[in-house]
Amino acid sequence: MAEPTSPGSMPPPKSDQAGPARVGPTGRETELSADVLAQQGQWLTTATGTRLRDTDHSLKAGRRGPTLLQDHHLREKITHFDHERIPERVVHARGAAAHGVFVANGNGEGICRAQFLRQGAQTPVFTRFSTVLGSRGSADTARDTRGFAVKFYTGEGTFDLVGNNIPVFFIQDGIKFPDVVHAAKPHPDREIPQAQSAHDSFWDFVSLHTEAQHHTIWNMSDRGIPRSYRTMEGFGVHTFRLINDADQTTLVKFHWKPRQGVHSLLWEESQLAMGMDPDLHRRDLADAIEAGAFPEWDLGVQVFPDSEDEMFEGIDLLDPTKIVPEELAPVQLLGTMTLNANPTNYFAETEQVAFHVGHLVPGIDVTNDPLLQVRLFSYIDTQITRLGGPNFNQLPINRPHAPVNDMLRDGMHQAQCIRVSPLSAELPRWGMPVHSRI
Repeated sequence: MAEPTSPGSMPPPKSDQAGPARVGPTGRETELSADVLAQQGQWLTTATGTRLRDTDHSLKAGRRGPTLLQDHHLREKITHFDHERIPERVVHARGAAAHGVFVANGNGEGICRAQFLRQGAQTPVFTRFSTVLGSRGSADTARDTRGFAVKFYTGEGTFDLVGNNIPVFFIQDGIKFPDVVHAAKPHPDREIPQAQSAHDSFWDFVSLHTEAQHHTIWNMSDRGIPRSYRTMEGFGVHTFRLINDADQTTLVKFHWKPRQGVHSLLWEESQLAMGMDPDLHRRDLADAIEAGAFPEWDLGVQVFPDSEDEMFEGIDLLDPTKIVPEELAPVQLLGTMTLNANPTNYFAETEQVAFHVGHLVPGIDVTNDPLLQVRLFSYIDTQITRLGGPNFNQLPINRPHAPVNDMLRDGMHQAQCIRVSPLSAELPRWGMPVHSRI
């Protein structure tokens, strides 16, 4: 094949791909096409658009002389390369994601005022599946709990349902979260075993904390090695409080039910897959969507009275190590999620998406579950470290699809234009326009 001598245009996204919605950092829809975020032009340039003649040879003093510091392109290219990596997630580092849509069936209207649960409402979603313990480069089929996080871009704000494929967790109180993660992570001296929960320090922890044994049994069952992300159930784990139009409250637990069924791997199959295709789960998800076999999940809730003791049939609803059997509280379906597009860029979308259990919308609230309460702090704290500052919600994949008027200023990577009087009387109030006075 002859070496190309004339410039060509950038290839378009594949037919199965879709990037973040074209909304501005304040949630306003734009008329920009998807091509705006893609690299532009037919010529190689610097980061500031200056056309380059050569990117293969650094500038030197003479034919064999030392490389010159004045070579701006060399310094820019190497400096950017040196800073490409950001801190990976402490947990859930290994993941895969897809875009989709959630369509409500109206069954939730009697218990929740959230608009995205109204009959026929269609809400864009971005869903990320993950392992918990392994690093970003670990294998997909390790025996582990799987993350199941869904970002709903609703017209009332972003709602993040951040759960797992197992309905319980190892601990009751979030103060133990660093301890259980450290116990399950690789040993600090040798950094092994990678992405393996069943080792000495893990067994030490779960044997000394009886509350962990329920999750451990799930983890060591077939649920610990799912056959595919498409065949996993998902659970919100915690109990949440829903509020309807009449201000009546109900306690619920969220469930995702895969229409593909629930299927797992045998232990021997998972071991073979790690060697033959460590990317099995992310490849399976992407290939299915590319082939038009869009995976679907029904979202449902178990519903409980919001009693003063927050108990149901003798089960503590604020204890995330306990389940409520579906025979006692059947799952009531609220709608269906379909994943129908792969990301256009893994880093920009799957890696930079930032979930937070505190991203709630009117009609959905938290309870006093001690683990959930600590998660409310931890998620925003870790995003600041991982994504370089407090403005991570302005990244395209995290931008709300609702108007944003938060009055938050400055900080790293600020993209909003704040125009407001410094008078406190000009600040917006709940349910009031920005120009209203108290």
